Amino acid sequence: MSAATSFSRLPGFRDFVPEDLALRSHVFGTWRRVARSYGFGEYDGPPLEPLGLYVEKSGEEIVGQLYAFTDKGGREVALRPEMTPTLARMLAERSRGMPKPIRWFSIPQLFRYERSQRGRLREHFQLNVDIVGESGVAADAEVLAVAVDAVRCLGLGEDDFVARVNDRRLVSAVLTAAGVPAGAHAGCLAVIDKAGRAGPERTRAGLDALGLSPGVVEVLAELIADGSPEHLAERFRDTPRVMDAMRPLQEHRSILEAMGLGGFLHFDLTVVRGLAYYTGIVFELFDRAGELRAICGGGRYDRLLELVGGERLSAVGFGMGDVVLGELLRDRGLVPGSAPSCDYYVVWVGPDQRAAGLEIGSRLRAAGHSVMYSLRPQGVGKQLKAANRAGARRAVIIGPDEAAAASATVRDLATGSQETKTLRSLLERETKTPAAGRNP
Repeated sequence: MSAATSFSRLPGFRDFVPEDLALRSHVFGTWRRVARSYGFGEYDGPPLEPLGLYVEKSGEEIVGQLYAFTDKGGREVALRPEMTPTLARMLAERSRGMPKPIRWFSIPQLFRYERSQRGRLREHFQLNVDIVGESGVAADAEVLAVAVDAVRCLGLGEDDFVARVNDRRLVSAVLTAAGVPAGAHAGCLAVIDKAGRAGPERTRAGLDALGLSPGVVEVLAELIADGSPEHLAERFRDTPRVMDAMRPLQEHRSILEAMGLGGFLHFDLTVVRGLAYYTGIVFELFDRAGELRAICGGGRYDRLLELVGGERLSAVGFGMGDVVLGELLRDRGLVPGSAPSCDYYVVWVGPDQRAAGLEIGSRLRAAGHSVMYSLRPQGVGKQLKAANRAGARRAVIIGPDEAAAASATVRDLATGSQETKTLRSLLERETKTPAAGRNP
């Protein structure tokens, strides 16, 4: 290979230098803490799956969006573009003998071959949270509560993001009551799903293109413009099917309000989350300013396990990507600091003290501390400068006198104060009381 050869990062992929990885680790740590606080167990699966798993769920058109190929064994495979089909495959093999409900979460890396833009890349990490085997509205509310807390615990509040909630069953009831033929429901859902981005004129044109009567188009345009619960209740007060379809959302809201999360909720009739996948309550999280893509999306899906050969089980879940969330955290100044830091920097005056310094460093690490030292011979002044660059809290200095007395000078690098300790007392103290914020 020529010395002049260089390789660029692939479009839509990311490098994670330490400061970027610090943000990723911060987000992942928060996600894991929140999911576990709700009693979810973590799982994972292979990044490469049979292509048919995604075709079964989303149809042949999904293939053009995937990293799909024929492997050396002649199998049609794809890098996973989402995690729910993998979950369904895993549970299809195991769920019959498992206690219900099943509460699992995962943080997989996912891949899609599509045009990169702000908030969407060709790879991303995603928090997936699912409850399987529970059909009640409480499960829907529980999953949305996890999603809200997974964002809220990163420092974002009601002024920063909102959960837009709807129910596919309610939309179906409204379409029927408005006079939309059953055969046109799927087309209407597709138009409604894009209404927020398309605007009123293009939305109306999309409805017209479905061959609906002018009166029906007028009613739907009115409901898309104002689909508030109050408006729906007033307009369809004499339509039992619509009124019945509103009740799960009312229970859903009451549960989340009791949890103190009602301020994050907003009913939105245009949130339908695709065509065939979701079967009940659905939701999406957005920044309040509306400047970014959806932070998160999810809802109830009650047939996926059955489609991949498992038992028929109710399920509800969501996926939350790290790309949009990272953009929002940067916009709000909530990215954690990534300055280098360590607990101790061991300094030895001469080569004769090196062995003692290495022993102290090893024992401090065993006590749960981070420790650094110079990897080449340097004067004390240069070592102390290196300690400051490393963000060390303290320097442990060992010279001939200290080595002879089995002691060390411990200097606080923030204040400059220092004291001499015997090595035994230093190690005993630091083993019993490791640095704040570190595990012993």
